[in-house]
Parts: sequence; structure tokens; C-alpha cells
Amino acid sequence: MQQTRALALLRTARVWAWLDRVRYVAGDWVRIALLGLGSVLFLAPFAWTLATSLRAPAESFSVPPQWIPHNPDFGNYRRVFQEIPFWHQFVNSVVVTVSIMLGQLTTAALAGYAFAHLDFPGKTVLFWLIMATMMIPIQATIIPVFVLISRLGLRDTLASLVLPALPTAFGTFLLRQYFMVIPKEYEEAAIIDGASLFSVFYRVYLPLSASGLAVLAVLTFNSHWNEFFRPLIFMSSKERFTIPLGLSDLQGYMMTGSISVVLAGVILSLVPVLLVYIFAQRYLIEGIMMVGLKA
Repeated sequence: MQQTRALALLRTARVWAWLDRVRYVAGDWVRIALLGLGSVLFLAPFAWTLATSLRAPAESFSVPPQWIPHNPDFGNYRRVFQEIPFWHQFVNSVVVTVSIMLGQLTTAALAGYAFAHLDFPGKTVLFWLIMATMMIPIQATIIPVFVLISRLGLRDTLASLVLPALPTAFGTFLLRQYFMVIPKEYEEAAIIDGASLFSVFYRVYLPLSASGLAVLAVLTFNSHWNEFFRPLIFMSSKERFTIPLGLSDLQGYMMTGSISVVLAGVILSLVPVLLVYIFAQRYLIEGIMMVGLKA
């Protein structure tokens, strides 16, 4: 009797183990299917953009849409360079974006360290005032900024795009959070060894916050590489246009430009962003995983 009961319990345990295994495998397949569906939905616009950039304009809006062009036409990419000074605008975008990125890394690191580890009167009030600026849309401040830029004689120059963008409330907040989770004992040990305040910041805190700096660098690069509104307001010479303005110029008067040529320009403009993400993805993932939200 006891042996029969033991065999029954063993069979039941095996059945439950088999069901658990089925649920585990089925769960894996469901997750893979959902991730695959999400990837298809995410990549479909990029695939259509690439395919359309290789088609003749008359074939761009065929029904049903053709995902693979039958006769790829790379002449659309050649026309991008013929219709706009693409390389000149590319250099302008690189200069503006890299300058803003380096400037924001510097100002955000210094301000974040000050708010995280230095004590001075009004620190909390000043920090929240800086955070409050994140709620003000750029459209509300563009006119006074434009007036200041004009009075300084910087209108229609690359400096008009760089200088106003050097301070960053988001970057200050992000790096402050990184600095706050770094143990203060490192700072105390460095001070005991005779390090100055700047040496503590430069030799201790900056290396330990490298992942946070990488996150800020990637986000800043992507944001300002694709920026359209401020260049549209400040720039009037095509020689000083950035890539987004150049792509808009490709559309022509009353949107009469070739959609295939415009999308060829879009593909060319995506290359630097993709390269940045490819080479910085490890630091970006580490930075997002390690960010602390300690208040």
C-alpha cells in the first residue's frame, strides 16, 4: 500500500515537473515572439526608409509597398551631394554637436559634484530652481535668447548654437545622482593623502562616474545632432546650416523635392548616430543599470 502511494506521489511529482518545464519553455517562446514582433515594428520604418532611398521617386508610394527595390538606384545618394553642400553641413553639425557635448559634460560634471558633495548656502533651493528649468519649453525662451545672441553679434554663427546649450539641467541632475552613490570614504582618503578639492574631483569622482558621463554624452550627441528648431531660428546662410536644415532644404519649394533623395539624405545623416551607439552601447547599458536615484 505504501509502495503504491509512493509510486503515485512520484508520478504526480514527475507530471508537475513536466508541466513546469512546459510552462518555462512556453514562456521563453512567448518572450521571444513578443521581442521579435517589437523588433519588426521598430525596424519597419527604417527598412522602408532605406528601401525608398534606393527607388525612383515614382515608385516611392507604390501599393502594396515594395520592401525590396527591384532596381536599386544609388543615384539618389549622389543627388544629395549635388543639391546641397552636404559635407559642409556635415562638418557644421559635427562641430556644433561635439562642442555642445564636451561643454555639457564639463558643466554638468562640475555642477553635479558641487550639488552632491559640497556644502554652501542655498544649495537645495538653487538645485531645485535648476531642475524647474526643465519644465520650461524652449519655445518660451527662444525670443530672449535670440535677442541676446543678436546683441552679441553671434547671429548666423555656429557659436549661437553652442553657447546657449552649454548649461544642462538634466545633465546636472544625472551626474549628481552618480556622484551621490559614490562612497564618501574615497574622498576622505584622498584628502588625508593630501589631495586638493579639484584633485579629488578629477582623480577620484570623474573616473568612477565614467558610465554616467557616457550616458550623458550619447544622449547629448543624439539630441543636438537631430536638433532643428534652434538652427532654424538662428541660421540664415546655407553654408552654416546643420544637417537637419539641409535635409529640410532637400524637400524643395512647396515640398516638390524627390522623396527618394530626401530619404537618402536621412540615411546618410543616421550613420554618425549609429556609429556612436555601436561603440558606446556597452557604456550606455552599464550607465543605465548603475544609475542611482538617491535624493
